[in-house]
Amino acid sequence: MKVLMDYGKEGLSLEVPDDAYILGLQPVEPLGDVSHAVSAALSSPIGSAPLAQIAAGKRRVCIVVCDITRPVPNPEILPPILAVLDPEARVEVLVATGTHRPNDDGELLRMLGPAVLDRCRVVNHRCEDDHPSLGESPHGIPITLNRIYLEADLKITVGMIEPHFMAGYAGGRKMVMPGIAGLASVQAWHSPRFLEHPMATNGIVEGNPVHESALAIARLARPDFIVDVALDSQKRPYAVFAGDMEAAWEAGVAEVASKVRAAVPELVDIVVTSGGGYPLDLTFYQAVKGMVGALPILKPGGTIVLAARCSEGVGNQHFSDTLHSFTDLADFLPAISAPDWKPIADQWQIEELAKCTRHAQILMKADGIPPGTLYRLHVSPMLDLDAALELAIQKHGSEATIAVIPKGPYVMPQLAG
Repeated sequence: MKVLMDYGKEGLSLEVPDDAYILGLQPVEPLGDVSHAVSAALSSPIGSAPLAQIAAGKRRVCIVVCDITRPVPNPEILPPILAVLDPEARVEVLVATGTHRPNDDGELLRMLGPAVLDRCRVVNHRCEDDHPSLGESPHGIPITLNRIYLEADLKITVGMIEPHFMAGYAGGRKMVMPGIAGLASVQAWHSPRFLEHPMATNGIVEGNPVHESALAIARLARPDFIVDVALDSQKRPYAVFAGDMEAAWEAGVAEVASKVRAAVPELVDIVVTSGGGYPLDLTFYQAVKGMVGALPILKPGGTIVLAARCSEGVGNQHFSDTLHSFTDLADFLPAISAPDWKPIADQWQIEELAKCTRHAQILMKADGIPPGTLYRLHVSPMLDLDAALELAIQKHGSEATIAVIPKGPYVMPQLAG
């Protein structure tokens, strides 16, 4: 049978055996009028007063939004927010890049829409800048956060809730930490002592030190109001969760968790998955999420077949250089755990990649990266996705069990029961 894998903007067709497990999101009804739904959520929020009441008299406003890698429909979400603010308020939109690159003018226009750009000053967060210190978190993380956010008298975050391969779920507190944190803070938060914890994974919040430390930091500079959306299989909003940073996010997580989990009755030999399509699969850095998402249902020694367009290539130079400097990823965790190791931006994604290569062979189709480069990224390049699946079947035999996750990291596979 044919399945359409998320791949860039167009998708990629793949022929799979009829007995393959196809894992997807639960069907939902998308919102007919997103802006109307947002307005209603602002008036009847979860765990807080209405935004109009909170915003009364506030003249310096910071709205934190996701960067280009997240398909948040800001042009439909932000205008209802702006409509309830003081008309004389100075509104700055802060793009929560974390350690990602800044977004250019064309991307900002697509992300935010002309009405928002006309009304607001837009700033890309830069983690390398000198940010004010808030001391140290309860988990021993040095805390620095963006000055624009800290100095605002009304702080709002706008994001989306989806599975997150380290923090359980995205959205909520992650808009603050790591979204607008300084580099040293993000490096400490992503250190092996957190990421190697067994609970630091998709869909787990309780007992997850990555989530708990992000929440503790966000509480020290708490947003006054959050707006998070949940997206369907076509990346259309189907629910809005607005209000208190914790109460609204927890309500959203409960809803999203019921829609993103997909079960198989057994561990499988092969998982065919994706990087989530555009805009998430712009880089190999982001595509690692698709690999990690496959691990819970893959037998040790299994094969991951990954389709990710990677139109912008590998990722930033720090990530690329560090990844290329290791000929064997088995050496990576011992190296970054050594007392004299100096943390490098984005090393955490290499740590996650190393988890995958310890567990599986990875066959990857990525039109944006030359095959020779993919070899140096510790994956096996494939020019054709059907050929990649056939190669995996040859390796594991004609009776190989196969699971297919067309939407990659947006789906959370698990064993039944």
